[in-house]
Amino acid sequence: MGYGFHNFLYTIAFAAVVFVSCLHQYSDAAKVHDGDDQQLSDVSLGNSKVGGCDFFQGSWVRDDAYPLYDTSICPFIEREFDCLKNGRPDKLYLKYKWKPTACELPRFDGRDFLRRYKGKKILFVGDSLSLNQWQSLACMLHASVPQTNFTISRTNGVSTFTIPEYDISVKLDRNAFLVDIVKEKIGRVLKLDSIKHGDAWKGYDMLIFNTWHWWLHKGSKQPWDYIQEGNNIQKYMDRLVVFNKGLTTWGKWVDSSVDPTTTKVFFQGISPTHYK
Repeated sequence: MGYGFHNFLYTIAFAAVVFVSCLHQYSDAAKVHDGDDQQLSDVSLGNSKVGGCDFFQGSWVRDDAYPLYDTSICPFIEREFDCLKNGRPDKLYLKYKWKPTACELPRFDGRDFLRRYKGKKILFVGDSLSLNQWQSLACMLHASVPQTNFTISRTNGVSTFTIPEYDISVKLDRNAFLVDIVKEKIGRVLKLDSIKHGDAWKGYDMLIFNTWHWWLHKGSKQPWDYIQEGNNIQKYMDRLVVFNKGLTTWGKWVDSSVDPTTTKVFFQGISPTHYK
């Protein structure tokens, strides 16, 4: 369909804190202003640049205007992800933002975001990194219009946050591998070349994927018993090889199933280990 994701699977890696600001930067660069025929030909998220700015080159800087929302009053943060409620005594870490060397990322403006994405459907797909992103975006939008009605629901593993006034929905599909895990007679089978559940990801205006941590789990935390590719079924395989094959399948699914003229696709990259 034109994305070519399986040719550069590791080139798009948005840090969690930077992600929504990058959406703003992309929207600023890509939108066409009334009466302005100027072509913005230097927009390229595939190599992490918009308007010539490399998002990866920069540093963390203090900004006392942060944080963008108060976790104590946001109803979407799960207890295990709320550092303050879990007893973290310091708050300085909440005052930092990512600053690219060559440009300023625009400060997140929830009302502006809601206007730009009015009537749009956004879907996060992945593990706890996607969960954190979904919760954080929902909290920032809620904080920007605190008096506006919202709905939140969970059906068949998909969590949905909506603001009816703006007809916007932000959803989360908890899917740690993107490819299929199927229960069969021999046990749980990780199918490296199958994404049968991908139909549920179609029809969105924006898709944000991630996967990584669960590919490395072993022992009782390993969620599969066998690995299958084609007709070949194995008990063990090098984890990085398995990850590469699974992510290649995902990339090919994007190329064949997503229309880039109607849907933006992001891959978030890999987060640090966040469990003991």
